[in-house]
Amino acid sequence: MKQANFIAPSILAADFAKLGEEVDTVLSAGADIVHFDVMDNHYVPNLTIGPLVCEALRNHGVSAPIDVHLMVKPVDRIIPDFIAAGASYITFHPEASEHIDRTLGMIKEAGCKAGLVF
Repeated sequence: MKQANFIAPSILAADFAKLGEEVDTVLSAGADIVHFDVMDNHYVPNLTIGPLVCEALRNHGVSAPIDVHLMVKPVDRIIPDFIAAGASYITFHPEASEHIDRTLGMIKEAGCKAGLVF
């Protein structure tokens, strides 16, 4: 039977000085997915993390799926970087893309799951 619900804590709640350890802790406590809220200080008025943090967690040994929620514009520019860094899911806001279908296709063709955020 397929799992209906997943626990996906955001790394924004973590202590970044101990990020690998904190992600290990939430995964061992039952979290299913690691969630990234990526903000560029243009599309939304906050600045958070980029693909290097995703890559660092993969290099740390995190094998759980990583869900990347992009709040950036233009969204197409950063997607390949997160794919290369090890993202499993990539979601974005439709108004951040000039061609939503092309953006979804880019994500899916790379083997990631794609989604829209409303």
